[in-house]
Amino acid sequence: MDLLPDSAPLATKLQNTLIQYHSIGDSEWRIAKKTKDATVWRKPSEEFNGYLYKAQGVVEDVTNRIVDHIRPGPYRLDWDSLMTTMDIIETFEENCCVMRYTTAGQLWNIIAPREFVDFSYTTSYEDGLLTCGISLDYGEMRPNFVRGFNHPCGWFCIPLKDYSSHSLLTGYIQTELRGMLPQSAVDTAMASTLTNFYSDLKKALKT
Repeated sequence: MDLLPDSAPLATKLQNTLIQYHSIGDSEWRIAKKTKDATVWRKPSEEFNGYLYKAQGVVEDVTNRIVDHIRPGPYRLDWDSLMTTMDIIETFEENCCVMRYTTAGQLWNIIAPREFVDFSYTTSYEDGLLTCGISLDYGEMRPNFVRGFNHPCGWFCIPLKDYSSHSLLTGYIQTELRGMLPQSAVDTAMASTLTNFYSDLKKALKT
């Protein structure tokens, strides 16, 4: 069990990594899935032997409210159908914490429930917000769960120029599920998880 990292340098490094992902040219991405709510692309990850996914869609709400629903806090567990528990185990400052959460089994339980311990950081970006995270090797693992690992990931939420009541939400996700899994099952699950994330989020924001 490692000690918790110093939050300030980790937050800066994480933010810079996400901004770098956000500048990757369109030609490097290959489309993985498209629904009415979102489009998902992917490219080989430079962090692990899997994919970095990009998801993007317009969400009909203001930036602050959307990010409040995504980042660790009271809203996320209510609407995110994949997340089954969430505990904030350390708070560094208002916009920076460590959380432990679990996810449900997927694909008829081919992918068993997973547990993650993530460092999370939310900051301003251009006219909107960036909320980002990375997993930590920290704490005892719960029985009956496989410990997954999120390589640098995050969500950029920017108000649309002519419609400030609408926001462009762009996510970058690279989750190493670990355990003995066929890569094809992981790829199917990730693309569906991301499009479902948008539809679940939109429903939650309307209530």
